[in-house]
Amino acid sequence: MFEIGNSLREARMRQGLDYAQVELATKIRSKYLRALEEEQFGTLPAQPYVKGFLRTYAEFLGLDGQLYVDEYNSRYVVDGHEDGAPIVRRPPSAQRRRDRRVERRVVLLALLGIAILTALVIVAWKYGGSSSSPPSTPPAATPPAAPRTLRLTGVNGGTYVEVRRGTSTGAVLLQATIPAGQKQILDGSHFWLYVKRSAGVRVQLGGKAVALPAKRNLRVLVTPTRTALASG
Repeated sequence: MFEIGNSLREARMRQGLDYAQVELATKIRSKYLRALEEEQFGTLPAQPYVKGFLRTYAEFLGLDGQLYVDEYNSRYVVDGHEDGAPIVRRPPSAQRRRDRRVERRVVLLALLGIAILTALVIVAWKYGGSSSSPPSTPPAATPPAAPRTLRLTGVNGGTYVEVRRGTSTGAVLLQATIPAGQKQILDGSHFWLYVKRSAGVRVQLGGKAVALPAKRNLRVLVTPTRTALASG
């Protein structure tokens, strides 16, 4: 068991982020981010929103979103309902208004599709005659994918770091003490890390900050989609 709110707050503060920056990146309102960090889940919307917000916030900070959802379920969800929190139900009038909005959107999309199809027919008739198709636009070139790199920067006095490819038995890529201000850059996307003091290093993968749990002798797996504690 771990403290959901404190863990999120520590990860955010280690990355120097405020609520406004996180809200802009995740589209989760600042008051809900604060409620997650304070574990005031009763002030958030319905239970599915709580889990979605929790997963999105944790993964934005480079943490394992599913791990946080599982911890929330084990502590606050009983028989499919949030323990001690009222179940929010939409009044019938609100439900009808929502249904009407959905219907209007469907109609507008259908009309838009008809207009586009009509325009294509007119262009084909005007420029290509009865047996030709309208001039086609060549597909846009797909930009090359940005290379994956692991960047380690020493902070707060630095620390000793060991990096292996993929798993604890993978090829050794780095075994060194990284002083404060010094950087190490390694190519790849899946790494096993041993960090003697997590507060002494800042980690980025593919340009995205990786939040490390605040502890000594840390062993962790780092990939583009998750950061998880590992054995070693």
